[in-house]
Amino acid sequence: MNKFYRLLSVILAAAMMLSFSACGSEEETTGAQSEAPSDVSTEEASVPVEKTVIKVAALKGPTAMGMVQLMDDTDSYEFTLAGAVDEVTPLVAKGEVDIAAVPANLASVLYNNLEGKVAVIAVNTLGVLYIVDHGAAVSSVADLKGKTIYASGQGATPEYALNYILQGNGIDPEKDVTIEWKSEHAECVSALMNDAEGIAMLPQPFVTTAQMKDEAVHISLDLNEEWDKVQTAAGKPGGLLTGVAIVRKEFAEAHPEELQSFMAAYAQSVEFVNNNTAEAAALIGAKDIVPEGVALKALPYCNIVCITGDEMKEMLSEYLGVLFEQNPKAVGGHLPDYDFYFGDY
Repeated sequence: MNKFYRLLSVILAAAMMLSFSACGSEEETTGAQSEAPSDVSTEEASVPVEKTVIKVAALKGPTAMGMVQLMDDTDSYEFTLAGAVDEVTPLVAKGEVDIAAVPANLASVLYNNLEGKVAVIAVNTLGVLYIVDHGAAVSSVADLKGKTIYASGQGATPEYALNYILQGNGIDPEKDVTIEWKSEHAECVSALMNDAEGIAMLPQPFVTTAQMKDEAVHISLDLNEEWDKVQTAAGKPGGLLTGVAIVRKEFAEAHPEELQSFMAAYAQSVEFVNNNTAEAAALIGAKDIVPEGVALKALPYCNIVCITGDEMKEMLSEYLGVLFEQNPKAVGGHLPDYDFYFGDY
């Protein structure tokens, strides 16, 4: 019997040891499981957040020239430089760019056609249109009566601006002058070079291109000044605008901080371009926007700006109103609503 009890004691002791061992294993397992989520969270938190690269489109000319200082920052921006508006419009419509520099009236057209999905964030270029000739043929708008004018930009800002200025000076664009429309500004330059008595309406930097080809070519009229005269006479002064920058509202709402950073960098770039002509011209040439020599001479006449907020809204709404009175189609059928101006929606 004693042997039996001794054997039973050994068995019970062994069972208790196995029980304690199992509990310890369970506690270790439970502890390991409770620590795992903490390790995973720490690991996940250390993963860097992917930076948003803003896709920007601009036309080769003053609008792109004003952005040139941003173009080397490839970590923040991806630029598409286009030679014609038709290349930029589908990029905006398809949402393939976030910000685009476009003609002022096209911004309104896009707003209407895309059901308000874009907003204007800045006026980036004032008037860049000039009347040029080879001599003293023109000294006032009145001198254009009876003349032939080589021009491009039919159905866009150049046509509407010229018509408005002519009409404001009592000249009927359809009866009192002959406007020979070309498909490109370069064609106007060629026509002017081949006509010693020729007169052309050209934007910068094509004015400078013409002057570099023929030193006799000079600026007869600054259409900025002539626009202002007509506006003042009408009692509603407002500037001639060429270009604006627009943003997709979806992008603006999803990335407000990135947009704010872009606007600050953009304003700095415009200031740099206007205050450092030689250095800016070198960058503009290197980016193949326009040749460096052309940029060097043209920059003082390109009226590159970065106007935002209430001033932007006042200038642009007045300008679009003038175009609407001439032809509603110029702004997309009707004037844009308040949410067209960034900051109001």
